Amino acid sequence: MTLAVLTVMMSCKVSDKMEKKELTTELEKVSYSLGVNVARYYQNEGMDSMDASAFSQAISDVFAKDSVKVSDEEAQTILRTFFEALKSKKHEGKVKEGTDFLAANGKKEGVITTASGLQYEVLVEGTGEMPKLTDKVKTHYHGTKLDGTVFDSSVQRGEPISFPVNGVIAGWTEALQLMKVGAKWRLFIPYNLAYGERGAGQQIGPFETLIFEVELLDIEK
Repeated sequence: MTLAVLTVMMSCKVSDKMEKKELTTELEKVSYSLGVNVARYYQNEGMDSMDASAFSQAISDVFAKDSVKVSDEEAQTILRTFFEALKSKKHEGKVKEGTDFLAANGKKEGVITTASGLQYEVLVEGTGEMPKLTDKVKTHYHGTKLDGTVFDSSVQRGEPISFPVNGVIAGWTEALQLMKVGAKWRLFIPYNLAYGERGAGQQIGPFETLIFEVELLDIEK
C-alpha cells in the first residue's frame, strides 16, 4: 500500500450515498477485504471517519498510473503530522496529569529540577565516585506510575541490575551522572525523558510520567 493512497484518508465523513454492490468476482472480494483492513487499522489508530471518495480516487490514480495529487514525501509528512496530533489529542489527559504533577512537585522542599525537566530528591547522599556516560553501573531501583502502580522493581525481585549509563532512558542517564556511589535518589521523570509517546510494553503507556527510587551501588570496572 503506497503512501499516496493513504494520504487521502484525512478528510471528512464516509459518504452514505456510495452505491452498495455485491461482491461477485475474486478481485472485488480481495479489493473489499483490503478496504476493510485499512479502515479497521486506522479506526484503531483513532480515526473516526475518512473521505471514501478521495480514498477511491487515490487508488484509481495510482493503479491507472495517473499523476497523484501528492508526492510520496508529501504524503509521509501529512500522515506523520496528522497521526502525531491525533495521538497527542487522544492522550492529552495523561500529558496534563504529568505536567500538573511535576509543576506541583517541583515546588516541594528538597526537590530539584534540572534544565531538561528531570526532577530528583536526594534520599541518601553518596560518598563514592560519580559515573561517566561510558561507565557500567550496578543499581537497585523501584519504579512506579503516578498512581503508585509498580511496573518494575529490582528491589522486589531481590536482585540488583547492571547496565551501561548510556543504555537506559534519558532521565536515568542524566541522573546517574549526577549521583555518587552509595547515593539513593527519588527521580520524577517526564514522559519525554522516559518512554515518550510510545510507552513500553503493556505496563507503561504513552506519555507516562514515571517515578523511580534509584540506589547507585557500584561502578563496574
